[in-house]
Amino acid sequence: MIKHFRPFFLILIVLLTVSCSGQDCSKINNDFESYQSALKIIKSSEFKITDNCDTSKSSWIYNADFYSCNGINGFLIIETKSKTYIHKEVPIAKWNEFKKAESFGKYYNQNIKNRFQLVI
Repeated sequence: MIKHFRPFFLILIVLLTVSCSGQDCSKINNDFESYQSALKIIKSSEFKITDNCDTSKSSWIYNADFYSCNGINGFLIIETKSKTYIHKEVPIAKWNEFKKAESFGKYYNQNIKNRFQLVI
């Protein structure tokens, strides 16, 4: 009798695993209600690429994360002491250049700021 329940339990485990994981990033609607909801949705979704940069040498950028569905472009989240900035459609090449920059702030201001804004 236990043998009959084995397939049922396997299916149940698979369904629970799938339902508990983040949403597919390709289903993210870019019409967010607020920055807080955008952050929550982006950070809880499953992306093809998620990357973080060690920004400890920066005087004002506390953290930088990159999330991409397609490996071509994605969301860049920059955290400062006072605010979090979300940028969309940032090319992965820009992200890789940012990570290698001598000055994160200078690179950000010259290459990302006002170019890839997430408008709510």
